[in-house]
Amino acid sequence: MAKHVLIVTTSANQLANGHETGLWLEEFAVPYLLFEKEGYKVTVASIEGGDVPIDANSLEGDLSEEVLNTKHLLKDTARLEQVADGDYDAVFLPGGHGTVVDFPGNETLQQVVRNVYEKGNVVGAVCHGPIGLVNVKLSNDEPLVKDKRVTGFTDAEEKEMQLDSAVPFLLETALRNQGGQFKEADNWSVNVAVDGRLVTGQNPQSSEEVGKELVKLLG
Repeated sequence: MAKHVLIVTTSANQLANGHETGLWLEEFAVPYLLFEKEGYKVTVASIEGGDVPIDANSLEGDLSEEVLNTKHLLKDTARLEQVADGDYDAVFLPGGHGTVVDFPGNETLQQVVRNVYEKGNVVGAVCHGPIGLVNVKLSNDEPLVKDKRVTGFTDAEEKEMQLDSAVPFLLETALRNQGGQFKEADNWSVNVAVDGRLVTGQNPQSSEEVGKELVKLLG
């Protein structure tokens, strides 16, 4: 049986201050292509369903045709609630600043992450994606990230982007406050934290390594 991966993306296209954002394409596309290469079944869902907003800044620069071609997968996506009860070997949360708007308070997302993890399966997230892990509590009422090595978009990176006052809270600080053993590297350098079946990456540059670690765990 092919492994089944659920990828959950943001549906938010702007921050509270009106700053336009969405999904950061590379963080979705690079791991997706690795999953596809392994022959995994992949379900793509978003918080609200429908077309996923893509951060225009993530379409700049030297992107491969393969990466750009994944945009069609982000049209008319399933609403997370419609696919929440599926049986998944892994759930993966790519970032983009849109996630800071609609991931933290979404109870369906928290339930999906908890269920996948407590079934002994794999949870991954990159850049701002780990903001979807911050409020996940396990059945014993402990935070998922407590005492685990984790990473994500750092407070220093947020400040360099000058969006630290536009986001509802800083991801690194939040993960530390939940008891996560946060592992940061220099701004924009590749950095991945693996703790058992939990894989997190710091920034877009870490997308490929996160994907490879997830593949390694899934086999």
